[in-house]
Amino acid sequence: MPTRAIATSTLWQIASQATMAALSILTVKFVAVGLTKELAGNYNSAYGFLQLFGILADFGLYAVAVREVAVAKDKSKVLGALIVLRCIILVISLTNALLFVWLLPSWRGTPFPMSVTIASLVPLFTLAAGILRTIFQVEYRMQYVFIAEVVQRIITVSLIGVVILLGVRQTSNTDVLYFFLAVGGLGAFILLLLSVMIGNTLIKIRPCVDKNLLKKLTATSAPFGLAFLATALYRQFDITLIALLRDDFEIQNAYYGFVVRMTDMGYLIPTFLLNSVLPTLSSSHKQKKGTQKLLGKTLLIILTLGSISALFSLLWPRPLIALLTTEAYLSTATAPGSDTALRIFSLPLFLNGLILYGFYVLLTKHAWKPLVTVLLGAAGISILLNMILIPIFGFTGAASTSVIVHILLTAVLVPLGLRAMPFSISIKDLSRWATFTLLLGLSLWTIQPLLVNELTTVIGLTIATVLMGIFVMITKLHRSVLS
Repeated sequence: MPTRAIATSTLWQIASQATMAALSILTVKFVAVGLTKELAGNYNSAYGFLQLFGILADFGLYAVAVREVAVAKDKSKVLGALIVLRCIILVISLTNALLFVWLLPSWRGTPFPMSVTIASLVPLFTLAAGILRTIFQVEYRMQYVFIAEVVQRIITVSLIGVVILLGVRQTSNTDVLYFFLAVGGLGAFILLLLSVMIGNTLIKIRPCVDKNLLKKLTATSAPFGLAFLATALYRQFDITLIALLRDDFEIQNAYYGFVVRMTDMGYLIPTFLLNSVLPTLSSSHKQKKGTQKLLGKTLLIILTLGSISALFSLLWPRPLIALLTTEAYLSTATAPGSDTALRIFSLPLFLNGLILYGFYVLLTKHAWKPLVTVLLGAAGISILLNMILIPIFGFTGAASTSVIVHILLTAVLVPLGLRAMPFSISIKDLSRWATFTLLLGLSLWTIQPLLVNELTTVIGLTIATVLMGIFVMITKLHRSVLS
């Protein structure tokens, strides 16, 4: 099993996400500084609304693509069929999104429909590029994804930053909002262009209209498309529900939307790891080779990543929100703020990796029936609770719903995954993870009172990063992963 190749691929993805997260800090900061809360709420609501349709457009194709291309004899042909299928579903999904947002009476006369229309360029180009990401995933060449994604984000941040440098502050001019959204679309187009240029050097990119292959891929991906749709419903549909259920949705999503974008970064990192593991896991499972050791290492990394995300959200919510946005988004003695939501999300951030572990194991086994059943049930519970809690508590009700749903999913989905494919992990490895978590928690708790402004928060993050490296070495956690 190519453990080092998996580790390198995952590290490239984490490096990409970390760099993009740093650049996203600037983007979020610029949006919070440049736009009023009402327009910032429209900005967040537009992307939140499109996330659901983006997941629907994905149709489970990426995870299935990684598995199918990894074991295919004619990789170019399978990839070509996946490209055709992705384009068909993408057009259908985004067309329905635009029809819905323009026809709904409650949003007429607001900037929201135009915001969604312009923002739709991002999922259009990003998902088109996303299916090409399969090439780099199965070839373990994720450094090229790093280059493409970072270039994309640099262009986006730079163009938005120019507007801020020109002196735009808390503007209510919708043209500025639309420009910010259009810049995101331009960056996504650059991502697609680079993906095509580089990917074609590794696997020939040519659309393939093979009816039998298209039918097979559709049948294979459809159940997991439902699974990913259900995931989007319990994870991201709350922003749209806030827009539907609250008259003050622009303010609510101004606070909540920034936090959702932050937590999305935490949700993505274990996804990157599992995407890196999936080709080897699928190949080993097909050849009936042992997978227990690989799964054990994967689970250990997921626990470590979950601890890091959860501890930062739980112990440093105010300084992180102040750094990412402005102090206007912080909670007060009488009203919750973005930091309130971020603290609530600490538990979902930890549990998400465990849920994804069960998800990908069942994906490997093609055990779609229990997976889809559980996730659709979770989506139904999430929608029901959100419809009850959002009108009363606003975004804190949505965040609390996320906690409940993640607990339920962990209790049901993780045991299913563990029974489907057993793993091997030692008590020593678990003790190393627990010691690392304790040391990091104590360090963050000790440093937190010193984080009184943006500069000290940046310094604190730098110190915390160094400490994490030291704690990994002290606990010998790296040996558990790489041995």
